[in-house]
Amino acid sequence: MPEVTGQVVETPEGRDLRLVRSLALPIEEAWSFIADSERTALWFGEWEGDGRPGGAIRIRMAFEEDAPAAKARIVACEAPHRLALHTSDEMGSWRLELLLEADGEDESLLGFVHHLDADTDVGAVGPGWEYYLDMLVAATEDAEPPHFDDYFPALIETYLERAAHPLAG
Repeated sequence: MPEVTGQVVETPEGRDLRLVRSLALPIEEAWSFIADSERTALWFGEWEGDGRPGGAIRIRMAFEEDAPAAKARIVACEAPHRLALHTSDEMGSWRLELLLEADGEDESLLGFVHHLDADTDVGAVGPGWEYYLDMLVAATEDAEPPHFDDYFPALIETYLERAAHPLAG
């Protein structure tokens, strides 16, 4: 079973789900897996549209069978450090941030933040983000991708517990 790495953190605005992954890539190359449609397709899904701040894109999730494309607005795109999106689809709307920092010359740290709405089911989204971020790591390492069935429903209870007892921000 995959390790639960995400934390639910209280913030002045509400709560965030935060996850971190180490990528064995220099920051510029790691950024390409966040911002280049051909590379995001390897772990999350391809996108099309206006990728500039304020622009609108449509994301076709690669591993969600028959799901319609999600709409997203680019809130911030500060290469190679920060991408902020506001997405909307039939699941609702989500505010997401991906934060990259160099960790030496040849590695990067990715901080992923899902700014939670009051009604967000952390038990459902937490395991999904663990899976997708592990897909990112596998894509950057050209490794065998993980299996979603190892994450969901296995990680639900741990995420519900973390949501019930968030950390102070």
